[in-house]
Amino acid sequence: MTISIIVATAENNAIGKNNQLLWHMPNDLKHFKDITSGRTIIMGRKTFDSVGKPLPKRRNIVVTRQDIEIPGCEVVRSIDEALNLCKSEDEVFIGGGAEIYRQAMDKTDRIYLTVVHHQFDADTFFPEIDHSLWHEVSRERHEADEKNPYPYSYITLERR
Repeated sequence: MTISIIVATAENNAIGKNNQLLWHMPNDLKHFKDITSGRTIIMGRKTFDSVGKPLPKRRNIVVTRQDIEIPGCEVVRSIDEALNLCKSEDEVFIGGGAEIYRQAMDKTDRIYLTVVHHQFDADTFFPEIDHSLWHEVSRERHEADEKNPYPYSYITLERR
């Protein structure tokens, strides 16, 4: 099983503020959907709350310490428990937030990283990537346009 993180960060590693995304980039949302559709996505409860519903056409696993049920989702207490549910899958996705990314980083084989080429005021950040552990396998730069207000790059990293 390949464990992949999928994340969009600003140039300063910012990913959110007040449990909300910092930007609206339709092309990146489509990119996220294209990569994760038909797959399993693992996310923390706060990330689930910010999305507000299970992501369609995906198996949704929510990690939380709370004793709750979420219709349309499997609820587990740890990243390891979530990954154990996915043993037969070829690739699973870690979709945030910051604490879930931090816990999953050492287990991760691939990172699908969107870098929004802008600095944002934020209260939530993606963990620092140790580039000595990762090899860049692809990079695609896109300029801002009428729907996507900032230039951005799609970068795929694989563990060395």
